[in-house]
Amino acid sequence: MAEWIECKISDIGTVVGGATPSTKKLENYDNGEIAWITPKDLSTFSGRYIVRGERNITEIGLNSCSTQIMPKNTVLFSSRAPIGYVAIAANEVCTNQGFKSVVPNTNTDPLFLYYLLKYNKDKIESMGSGTTFKEVSGNTMKNIVVSVPKDKKVQEKIGSILGSIDDKIEENVKINNNLAA
Repeated sequence: MAEWIECKISDIGTVVGGATPSTKKLENYDNGEIAWITPKDLSTFSGRYIVRGERNITEIGLNSCSTQIMPKNTVLFSSRAPIGYVAIAANEVCTNQGFKSVVPNTNTDPLFLYYLLKYNKDKIESMGSGTTFKEVSGNTMKNIVVSVPKDKKVQEKIGSILGSIDDKIEENVKINNNLAA
């Protein structure tokens, strides 16, 4: 039997926020090559691994605000409007301020972390605050308590099993869409 531990999200990864370069300055976006993701990009996204959003930003745009490039396998989690969209970065990306993403530690499997955040969406959302719309702060995200297998190999096995189930679901959706066409 695998040993599970209770820990904070900050114990299994680094929580990173994002930002938006000024949209009034074309040099922040024109011919940009840096993938920049917003919650809107995830609103119609049904996969697990995201490559890019609707817009990219430039190096100038990156340096003009507090967004930062996050590594491949960072788990993106929308923290407002709405809370709970989740995807894994298929490559280096940055995000706007609508995210509290988690860069997994070396002892944390990214796919397991993806499913962990999806599973805990309602719990995380209930910790949001705000009057116009709820938002989860970076500090709140860091301090959310979760249960994880201590052994990364167990995390990988769980992620693999859940991933293969999602693969089958995605395949069935494609088949159904083809039949409906």
